[in-house]
Amino acid sequence: MPFLPFQCADWYTESVTTTVLDSISNGNRSETSPAQKRVLLLKPRGFCAGVVRAIDVVKIALETFGAPIYVRREIVHNRYVVNELAEKGAIFVHEIDDVPDGQRVIYSAHGVSPAVREISKKRHLRVIDATCPLVTKVHIEAVKFAKQGYSLVLIGHRDHDEIEGTLGEVPEATQVVSNVAEAAALEVPDPDRVAYLTQTTLSLDEARDIIHALKSKFPNIVGPHSQDICYATENRQVAVRNVAHKAGLVLVVGSTNSSNSNRLVEVSRNLGTMGYLIDNSQAIDPAWLEGVNTVAVTAGASAPEVLVADVVSYLRQNGFSSVEEVEVMPENVRFGLPPEIVQAIGSAAGAEAVPVK
Repeated sequence: MPFLPFQCADWYTESVTTTVLDSISNGNRSETSPAQKRVLLLKPRGFCAGVVRAIDVVKIALETFGAPIYVRREIVHNRYVVNELAEKGAIFVHEIDDVPDGQRVIYSAHGVSPAVREISKKRHLRVIDATCPLVTKVHIEAVKFAKQGYSLVLIGHRDHDEIEGTLGEVPEATQVVSNVAEAAALEVPDPDRVAYLTQTTLSLDEARDIIHALKSKFPNIVGPHSQDICYATENRQVAVRNVAHKAGLVLVVGSTNSSNSNRLVEVSRNLGTMGYLIDNSQAIDPAWLEGVNTVAVTAGASAPEVLVADVVSYLRQNGFSSVEEVEVMPENVRFGLPPEIVQAIGSAAGAEAVPVK
Protein backbone atom coordinates (compact mmCIF):
# COMPACT_ATOMS: atom_id res chain seq x y z
CA MET A 1 0.00 0.00 0.00
CA PRO A 2 1.25 3.53 -0.73
CA PHE A 3 2.25 5.49 2.31
CA LEU A 4 2.77 9.18 3.01
CA PRO A 5 6.42 9.72 3.91
CA PHE A 6 7.68 12.72 5.83
CA GLN A 7 4.17 13.61 7.03
CA CYS A 8 3.40 14.50 10.65
CA ALA A 9 -0.27 15.28 10.21
CA ASP A 10 -1.21 14.90 13.89
CA TRP A 11 1.56 16.92 15.50
CA TYR A 12 -0.67 19.91 16.17
CA THR A 13 -4.07 18.39 16.93
CA GLU A 14 -4.07 19.07 20.67
CA SER A 15 -2.54 22.55 20.60
CA VAL A 16 -3.89 24.30 17.53
CA THR A 17 -7.24 25.98 17.06
CA THR A 18 -8.76 25.33 13.64
CA THR A 19 -10.97 27.87 11.92
CA VAL A 20 -12.28 28.51 8.45
CA LEU A 21 -11.46 31.65 6.51
CA ASP A 22 -14.76 33.40 7.22
CA SER A 23 -14.11 33.28 10.96
CA ILE A 24 -10.75 34.99 10.81
CA SER A 25 -11.97 37.51 8.22
CA ASN A 26 -14.76 38.56 10.58
CA GLY A 27 -12.43 38.81 13.53
CA ASN A 28 -13.87 35.84 15.44
CA ARG A 29 -10.63 34.33 16.63
CA SER A 30 -10.97 31.77 19.44
CA GLU A 31 -10.19 33.93 22.48
CA THR A 32 -6.95 35.34 21.09
CA SER A 33 -6.30 38.78 22.54
CA PRO A 34 -4.97 41.49 20.19
CA ALA A 35 -1.72 41.65 22.19
CA GLN A 36 -1.07 37.93 22.04
CA LYS A 37 1.48 36.82 19.50
CA ARG A 38 0.08 34.20 17.20
CA VAL A 39 0.74 31.94 14.25
CA LEU A 40 -1.76 31.55 11.41
CA LEU A 41 -1.12 28.10 9.94
CA LEU A 42 -2.47 28.11 6.40
CA LYS A 43 -4.37 25.19 4.96
CA PRO A 44 -3.97 23.75 2.38
CA ARG A 45 -0.19 23.71 2.55
CA GLY A 46 2.66 21.33 1.83
CA PHE A 47 2.59 18.13 -0.19
CA CYS A 48 0.32 17.97 -3.23
CA ALA A 49 -0.96 14.76 -4.82
CA GLY A 50 1.79 14.69 -7.45
CA VAL A 51 4.52 15.02 -4.84
CA VAL A 52 3.03 12.32 -2.60
CA ARG A 53 2.80 10.04 -5.64
CA ALA A 54 6.41 10.69 -6.71
CA ILE A 55 7.85 10.08 -3.24
CA ASP A 56 5.74 6.95 -2.84
CA VAL A 57 7.11 5.69 -6.16
CA VAL A 58 10.71 5.96 -4.93
CA LYS A 59 10.00 4.40 -1.55
CA ILE A 60 7.95 1.53 -2.99
CA ALA A 61 10.62 0.91 -5.65
CA LEU A 62 13.28 0.68 -2.94
CA GLU A 63 11.08 -1.61 -0.88
CA THR A 64 10.22 -3.83 -3.84
CA PHE A 65 13.53 -4.00 -5.72
CA GLY A 66 16.08 -2.93 -3.13
CA ALA A 67 18.85 -0.34 -3.51
CA PRO A 68 20.21 1.16 -5.59
CA ILE A 69 17.40 2.91 -7.41
CA TYR A 70 18.50 5.74 -9.71
CA VAL A 71 16.45 8.93 -9.97
CA ARG A 72 16.95 11.46 -12.74
CA ARG A 73 17.12 14.91 -11.13
CA GLU A 74 15.53 15.63 -7.75
CA ILE A 75 12.33 13.61 -7.46
CA VAL A 76 10.71 16.78 -6.08
CA HIS A 77 12.33 20.12 -5.40
CA ASN A 78 12.98 19.79 -1.69
CA ARG A 79 16.40 19.11 -0.20
CA TYR A 80 15.06 17.44 2.95
CA VAL A 81 13.03 14.94 0.93
CA VAL A 82 15.91 14.20 -1.43
CA ASN A 83 18.35 13.64 1.43
CA GLU A 84 15.92 11.30 3.21
CA LEU A 85 15.45 9.20 0.08
CA ALA A 86 19.19 9.17 -0.62
CA GLU A 87 19.77 7.75 2.86
CA LYS A 88 17.39 4.92 1.99
CA GLY A 89 19.32 4.00 -1.16
CA ALA A 90 18.09 6.30 -3.93
CA ILE A 91 20.88 7.63 -6.15
CA PHE A 92 20.08 11.01 -7.69
CA VAL A 93 21.76 11.83 -10.99
CA HIS A 94 21.59 14.93 -13.13
CA GLU A 95 21.45 13.30 -16.56
CA ILE A 96 20.25 9.95 -17.82
CA ASP A 97 23.79 9.24 -19.09
CA ASP A 98 24.86 8.99 -15.43
CA VAL A 99 22.74 5.85 -14.95
CA PRO A 100 24.61 2.57 -15.68
CA ASP A 101 23.25 0.52 -18.59
CA GLY A 102 20.36 -1.75 -17.73
CA GLN A 103 19.68 -0.22 -14.32
CA ARG A 104 16.33 0.89 -12.95
CA VAL A 105 15.67 4.64 -13.13
CA ILE A 106 12.82 6.86 -11.97
CA TYR A 107 11.85 10.03 -13.82
CA SER A 108 11.11 12.92 -11.47
CA ALA A 109 7.71 14.52 -10.94
CA HIS A 110 8.70 17.35 -13.31
CA GLY A 111 8.76 15.11 -16.39
CA VAL A 112 11.30 14.48 -19.14
CA SER A 113 11.63 15.14 -22.85
CA PRO A 114 11.18 12.48 -25.55
CA ALA A 115 14.96 12.62 -26.07
CA VAL A 116 15.52 11.37 -22.52
CA ARG A 117 13.02 8.56 -23.07
CA GLU A 118 14.79 7.55 -26.27
CA ILE A 119 18.19 7.42 -24.58
CA SER A 120 16.71 5.31 -21.78
CA LYS A 121 15.30 2.89 -24.34
CA LYS A 122 18.58 2.55 -26.23
CA ARG A 123 20.48 1.89 -23.01
CA HIS A 124 17.94 -0.70 -21.84
CA LEU A 125 17.14 1.21 -18.67
CA ARG A 126 14.20 -0.06 -16.65
CA VAL A 127 12.10 3.08 -16.37
CA ILE A 128 9.55 4.01 -13.73
CA ASP A 129 7.82 7.26 -14.65
CA ALA A 130 6.87 9.42 -11.66
CA THR A 131 5.91 12.44 -13.79
CA CYS A 132 3.00 14.30 -12.22
CA PRO A 133 -0.18 13.61 -14.23
CA LEU A 134 -0.81 17.35 -14.44
CA VAL A 135 2.59 17.83 -16.08
CA THR A 136 1.84 14.97 -18.47
CA LYS A 137 -1.35 16.85 -19.40
CA VAL A 138 0.75 19.81 -20.59
CA HIS A 139 3.01 17.50 -22.64
CA ILE A 140 -0.03 16.01 -24.36
CA GLU A 141 -1.41 19.47 -25.12
CA ALA A 142 1.90 20.52 -26.65
CA VAL A 143 1.91 17.57 -29.03
CA LYS A 144 -1.76 18.12 -29.93
CA PHE A 145 -1.31 21.81 -30.77
CA ALA A 146 1.84 21.14 -32.78
CA LYS A 147 0.06 18.47 -34.86
CA GLN A 148 -2.65 21.03 -35.58
CA GLY A 149 -0.06 23.40 -37.02
CA TYR A 150 0.17 25.90 -34.18
CA SER A 151 3.28 27.74 -33.06
CA LEU A 152 3.59 27.09 -29.35
CA VAL A 153 4.31 29.65 -26.65
CA LEU A 154 5.37 27.99 -23.42
CA ILE A 155 5.01 30.35 -20.46
CA GLY A 156 7.46 29.55 -17.69
CA HIS A 157 10.99 29.69 -16.36
CA ARG A 158 13.63 28.44 -18.81
CA ASP A 159 15.86 26.86 -16.18
CA HIS A 160 13.11 24.75 -14.61
CA ASP A 161 13.09 20.98 -15.12
CA GLU A 162 9.44 21.01 -16.12
CA ILE A 163 9.98 23.53 -18.90
CA GLU A 164 12.94 21.55 -20.20
CA GLY A 165 10.77 18.45 -20.51
CA THR A 166 7.77 20.15 -22.10
CA LEU A 167 9.93 22.13 -24.52
CA GLY A 168 11.47 18.86 -25.66
CA GLU A 169 8.15 17.58 -27.01
CA VAL A 170 8.19 19.90 -30.06
CA PRO A 171 11.26 22.14 -29.75
CA GLU A 172 11.13 23.26 -33.38
CA ALA A 173 7.67 24.79 -32.87
CA THR A 174 7.98 26.07 -29.29
CA GLN A 175 9.25 29.31 -27.79
CA VAL A 176 9.54 29.97 -24.06
CA VAL A 177 8.49 33.32 -22.63
CA SER A 178 9.09 34.29 -19.02
CA ASN A 179 7.65 37.79 -18.77
CA VAL A 180 5.42 40.37 -20.41
CA ALA A 181 8.28 42.03 -22.30
CA GLU A 182 9.26 38.75 -23.95
CA ALA A 183 5.65 38.10 -24.86
CA ALA A 184 5.32 41.54 -26.47
CA ALA A 185 8.50 40.99 -28.52
CA LEU A 186 7.58 37.49 -29.69
CA GLU A 187 7.61 36.70 -33.41
CA VAL A 188 5.95 33.63 -34.97
CA PRO A 189 5.54 32.36 -38.56
CA ASP A 190 1.73 32.79 -38.56
CA PRO A 191 0.20 35.17 -35.99
CA ASP A 192 -3.20 33.53 -36.52
CA ARG A 193 -1.96 30.04 -35.58
CA VAL A 194 -0.55 30.46 -32.10
CA ALA A 195 -1.26 28.46 -28.94
CA TYR A 196 0.01 28.94 -25.40
CA LEU A 197 0.69 26.57 -22.52
CA THR A 198 2.03 27.27 -19.04
CA GLN A 199 4.31 25.73 -16.47
CA THR A 200 2.17 24.19 -13.74
CA THR A 201 3.81 26.09 -10.87
CA LEU A 202 3.57 29.72 -11.99
CA SER A 203 2.12 32.63 -10.09
CA LEU A 204 -1.51 33.14 -11.09
CA ASP A 205 -0.89 36.88 -11.47
CA GLU A 206 2.29 36.34 -13.47
CA ALA A 207 0.59 33.94 -15.87
CA ARG A 208 -2.46 36.20 -16.22
CA ASP A 209 -0.34 39.20 -17.20
CA ILE A 210 1.69 37.24 -19.76
CA ILE A 211 -1.42 35.64 -21.27
CA HIS A 212 -3.03 39.07 -21.52
CA ALA A 213 0.04 40.38 -23.35
CA LEU A 214 -0.06 37.42 -25.73
CA LYS A 215 -3.75 37.94 -26.45
CA SER A 216 -3.11 41.59 -27.19
CA LYS A 217 -0.38 40.69 -29.68
CA PHE A 218 -2.10 37.61 -31.13
CA PRO A 219 -5.90 38.10 -30.93
CA ASN A 220 -6.58 34.62 -32.29
CA ILE A 221 -4.28 32.80 -29.87
CA VAL A 222 -5.71 29.66 -28.27
CA GLY A 223 -4.94 27.94 -25.01
CA PRO A 224 -5.71 24.75 -23.10
CA HIS A 225 -9.34 23.89 -22.31
CA SER A 226 -8.48 24.11 -18.61
CA GLN A 227 -5.62 26.08 -17.10
CA ASP A 228 -2.25 24.38 -16.81
CA ILE A 229 -1.39 25.88 -13.41
CA CYS A 230 -2.09 23.00 -11.06
CA TYR A 231 -4.73 22.96 -8.35
CA ALA A 232 -2.16 22.86 -5.53
CA THR A 233 -0.20 25.84 -6.84
CA GLU A 234 -3.42 27.83 -7.14
CA ASN A 235 -4.83 26.76 -3.77
CA ARG A 236 -1.69 27.67 -1.84
CA GLN A 237 -1.50 31.05 -3.55
CA VAL A 238 -5.18 31.73 -2.81
CA ALA A 239 -4.59 30.85 0.84
CA VAL A 240 -1.71 33.35 1.09
CA ARG A 241 -3.73 35.97 -0.76
CA ASN A 242 -6.61 35.63 1.70
CA VAL A 243 -4.60 35.63 4.92
CA ALA A 244 -1.45 37.71 4.28
CA HIS A 245 -3.19 40.97 5.15
CA LYS A 246 -3.85 39.63 8.65
CA ALA A 247 -0.14 38.97 9.27
CA GLY A 248 2.97 41.06 9.73
CA LEU A 249 5.13 38.32 8.25
CA VAL A 250 4.62 35.30 5.98
CA LEU A 251 7.03 32.35 6.22
CA VAL A 252 6.99 29.87 3.35
CA VAL A 253 8.60 26.50 4.05
CA GLY A 254 10.33 25.21 0.91
CA SER A 255 13.62 24.92 -0.92
CA THR A 256 15.09 27.68 -3.06
CA ASN A 257 14.73 25.67 -6.27
CA SER A 258 11.01 25.09 -5.68
CA SER A 259 9.13 27.25 -8.18
CA ASN A 260 5.77 27.09 -6.44
CA SER A 261 7.34 27.96 -3.07
CA ASN A 262 9.02 31.04 -4.52
CA ARG A 263 5.71 32.12 -6.03
CA LEU A 264 4.09 32.05 -2.56
CA VAL A 265 6.69 34.51 -1.30
CA GLU A 266 6.01 36.75 -4.30
CA VAL A 267 2.26 36.69 -3.66
CA SER A 268 2.78 37.82 -0.08
CA ARG A 269 5.22 40.59 -0.97
CA ASN A 270 3.02 41.83 -3.80
CA LEU A 271 0.24 42.25 -1.23
CA GLY A 272 2.51 44.34 1.01
CA THR A 273 3.31 41.70 3.63
CA MET A 274 6.96 40.75 3.95
CA GLY A 275 7.53 37.11 3.09
CA TYR A 276 10.55 34.82 3.26
CA LEU A 277 11.34 31.38 1.87
CA ILE A 278 12.92 29.11 4.47
CA ASP A 279 14.14 25.50 4.41
CA ASN A 280 13.49 25.08 8.12
CA SER A 281 13.46 26.96 11.42
CA GLN A 282 17.23 27.44 11.34
CA ALA A 283 16.79 29.79 8.39
CA ILE A 284 14.60 32.20 10.37
CA ASP A 285 16.30 35.50 11.17
CA PRO A 286 15.13 36.62 14.64
CA ALA A 287 15.13 40.19 13.35
CA TRP A 288 12.19 39.30 11.09
CA LEU A 289 10.04 38.74 14.18
CA GLU A 290 10.75 42.10 15.80
CA GLY A 291 7.57 44.14 16.07
CA VAL A 292 5.49 41.34 14.54
CA ASN A 293 2.46 39.98 16.41
CA THR A 294 1.11 37.64 13.74
CA VAL A 295 3.10 35.26 11.54
CA ALA A 296 1.40 33.32 8.75
CA VAL A 297 3.06 29.99 7.96
CA THR A 298 2.56 27.94 4.82
CA ALA A 299 4.58 25.43 2.80
CA GLY A 300 5.23 24.81 -0.87
CA ALA A 301 3.81 21.71 -2.54
CA SER A 302 7.08 19.76 -2.14
CA ALA A 303 7.75 20.65 1.52
CA PRO A 304 7.03 17.97 4.17
CA GLU A 305 4.88 18.67 7.20
CA VAL A 306 7.71 17.78 9.57
CA LEU A 307 9.46 21.01 8.54
CA VAL A 308 6.29 23.02 9.18
CA ALA A 309 6.12 21.50 12.67
CA ASP A 310 9.74 22.55 13.20
CA VAL A 311 8.96 26.15 12.24
CA VAL A 312 5.86 26.34 14.43
CA SER A 313 7.83 24.93 17.37
CA TYR A 314 10.48 27.62 16.89
CA LEU A 315 7.83 30.33 16.81
CA ARG A 316 6.21 28.97 19.98
CA GLN A 317 9.57 29.10 21.72
CA ASN A 318 9.90 32.72 20.65
CA GLY A 319 6.65 33.97 22.12
CA PHE A 320 4.06 33.07 19.48
CA SER A 321 2.02 30.96 21.86
CA SER A 322 -1.28 30.93 19.97
CA VAL A 323 -1.41 28.77 16.85
CA GLU A 324 -4.51 28.87 14.68
CA GLU A 325 -4.93 26.74 11.56
CA VAL A 326 -6.89 28.65 8.94
CA GLU A 327 -8.52 26.46 6.32
CA VAL A 328 -9.14 28.51 3.20
CA MET A 329 -10.46 25.58 1.16
CA PRO A 330 -10.61 21.78 1.32
CA GLU A 331 -8.18 19.75 -0.76
CA ASN A 332 -8.67 16.02 -1.32
CA VAL A 333 -6.89 15.17 -4.59
CA ARG A 334 -5.17 11.80 -4.97
CA PHE A 335 -3.32 10.26 -7.92
CA GLY A 336 -2.88 6.56 -8.63
CA LEU A 337 0.53 4.95 -8.88
CA PRO A 338 2.20 4.57 -12.32
CA PRO A 339 1.63 1.20 -14.02
CA GLU A 340 5.30 0.20 -13.72
CA ILE A 341 4.97 0.29 -9.92
CA VAL A 342 1.58 -1.42 -9.88
CA GLN A 343 2.93 -4.23 -12.07
CA ALA A 344 6.07 -4.55 -9.96
CA ILE A 345 4.05 -4.82 -6.77
CA GLY A 346 1.92 -7.51 -8.37
CA SER A 347 4.96 -9.46 -9.57
CA ALA A 348 6.63 -9.22 -6.19
CA ALA A 349 3.52 -10.16 -4.23
CA GLY A 350 4.88 -13.62 -3.50
CA ALA A 351 8.42 -12.46 -2.76
CA GLU A 352 9.80 -11.01 0.41
CA ALA A 353 10.08 -7.22 0.13
CA VAL A 354 13.22 -5.37 1.08
CA PRO A 355 12.41 -3.26 4.16
CA VAL A 356 12.87 0.50 3.83
CA LYS A 357 13.04 2.45 7.05
